[in-house]
Amino acid sequence: MGTCNLRWGISPLQTELETLIWAMQCMLQNNKLTVVFQTDCSDVVKMVSKPEEWPAFSLLLDEVDRCKKGFRSFAIMHIPKKENTKTHKLARSARTLPTDTLRPSPWDPTPISGCGGASTAPTGEKSDAEDGRSIG
Repeated sequence: MGTCNLRWGISPLQTELETLIWAMQCMLQNNKLTVVFQTDCSDVVKMVSKPEEWPAFSLLLDEVDRCKKGFRSFAIMHIPKKENTKTHKLARSARTLPTDTLRPSPWDPTPISGCGGASTAPTGEKSDAEDGRSIG
């Protein structure tokens, strides 16, 4: 995945959106075009559903919208925090790292094999590349 040395987001909500964008770009680069993203942040689901109600995040939400257009099927859903324990354990362990540690950057998703760490649940549909169709 892409990484760069960035300061942490201004707010936890901004960080959630940046992470969603990074995961979306990762899925697109790996031709995973039918996806369901899950988050325990209900505000992110609301923001993606009604971006006009969140003008302070318009730049990030515009990027989410650009990414959404690349998917054959896109959904985002809220899951209870208690069902998202693995992600929270990873986040807690990342907080103990030095502040200058590299972290995923939503703006530079350099592809590597797989998409480890992205909070996505692809539906299992083959991508265009896997079933031999070209993307046009």
